[in-house]
Amino acid sequence: MDRDETHAPAAPSPAASGGPLPLRVAAPMAVVAGLALLVAFPPYGVWPLAPVGVALLAAAAHRRRLRAGAGLGFLTGVALFAPLLEWTNLHTGYLPWVLLSLLQAGYLAVLGMATAWVSPLADRSRWAWPALTGLLWVGQEALRDRTPFGGFPWGRLAFSQDSSPLLRLASLGGAPLVTFAVALLGGLLVTAVWRGVVARRDAHDEWWLAAAAPAAVAVGLGAVSLLVPVAAAGSGDTVTVAIVQGNVPRLGLDFNAQRQAVLNNHVDATIELAARVTAGQQRRPDLVVWPENSSDIDPLRNPTAGARISQAADAIAAPILVGAVLQGPGAGQVRNVGILWRPGAGPDLDQLYAKRHPVPFAEYVPLRDVARMVSDKVDLVRSDFVAGSTPGVVRAGPAVLGDVICFEVAYDGVVRDTVTGGAQLLVVQTNNATFDVAEARQQLAMVRLRAVEHGRPALMASTVGVSGFVAPDGRVSDATGFNTREVVVRQVRLDDGRTLATRLGWWPEVALAGLAAAALVGAAVARRRQRIMPG
Repeated sequence: MDRDETHAPAAPSPAASGGPLPLRVAAPMAVVAGLALLVAFPPYGVWPLAPVGVALLAAAAHRRRLRAGAGLGFLTGVALFAPLLEWTNLHTGYLPWVLLSLLQAGYLAVLGMATAWVSPLADRSRWAWPALTGLLWVGQEALRDRTPFGGFPWGRLAFSQDSSPLLRLASLGGAPLVTFAVALLGGLLVTAVWRGVVARRDAHDEWWLAAAAPAAVAVGLGAVSLLVPVAAAGSGDTVTVAIVQGNVPRLGLDFNAQRQAVLNNHVDATIELAARVTAGQQRRPDLVVWPENSSDIDPLRNPTAGARISQAADAIAAPILVGAVLQGPGAGQVRNVGILWRPGAGPDLDQLYAKRHPVPFAEYVPLRDVARMVSDKVDLVRSDFVAGSTPGVVRAGPAVLGDVICFEVAYDGVVRDTVTGGAQLLVVQTNNATFDVAEARQQLAMVRLRAVEHGRPALMASTVGVSGFVAPDGRVSDATGFNTREVVVRQVRLDDGRTLATRLGWWPEVALAGLAAAALVGAAVARRRQRIMPG
């Protein structure tokens, strides 16, 4: 047997064509990949396009030089993140939007480079390419979710699947498992197409069989996800919860100049709800939730603000979870909090949650002197928000709440800590007045994933919308409009159980990201062997 026969593959590899796609094809393909990923997310919500975008980038970067792979990944990243994050420029100017979009695109450049790097492993078997694609996406997101300054998880593949059967996988392994499944589907898709094309080009009579196996596995994965059990409702006591969306006089950054009006809107809406309860038109809530920034006047230091909130709590005769900004603890410092305000008693300082993950350059400015050299807009953040140190477990009497504030819903650990701390109902307090409806719907998609992930009922309370309730199976009820004043009341069944995802915590991500790192090392070994193999 000669050397060529010894090293001949048992079956055609996914990239048996011997080289990468022509750059004139790969570059537009990378841009289309980003646009396909974009349309998978709300407000478009065409979730099947997420695997398509993954497949297009995988094909474009396969077998390329590292620099070319990085460039193609960057093109995909810009096409995805620039429009996805457009809401960041609505009231702050173009610079923050451009810088953030380019930073996020840089992580997809790393992904494109990694995809090119592992090409020798992807060529070895029909199943290597899909698995590697899934692992590399999880590894990229794990890095992007944590760096720099705590990361920015917006645009994770998992958050595009709020209406997909794959969402059910969140109950098994959280957002990382959903991302892996989406990327695995993309890898199966590119494998099926590439193998079929190569086999047909090589005149194999049964070329379609080369594509059939990966395609069948992809269909099977989607079908299996439908069998993952999720709860349609909680199994505990039932409570009545009201969300008050008070709205603001004007959208935009000058929202902060409207502090008294915003507080009055939420007080007045709650008092109007109390009047409907008294008239027998509405069930009395056991709990009322106000959004983030519903009182940007410190109600613990401003007697007028505190009195107005007490007026609302006394009128509705139920505790109110108030989103407030508190001064201190130090000079020039503030805290973004959820604080429980009890009827007849006022603020319960033992039931106060301070936001653990303030947003860099929006709620605090790291390296302020350096950042000022880039833009003096950083001085719009006059006081730095101080991070809290304990999970948002708020014991409201009728229910134990898992409180997270605004962008914190995107961070796996911040949400999970509330559930392991005893939360029966997930509450996301948010202020979307400085953004738009697209950002609000993207955030609601994250709430849907968290509800399934932890088997908890959830709600999102926004100053301007979108607010609403989410069942443990991810279904949304009573969603409000945007830039409207609305109050929604719903009975919610609490839950104390723990899903497998809750019990496993970060281990699925650790395992998948660890395998991604091992694949990168394995690719280095494979490349070395290729160089030293006699030819």
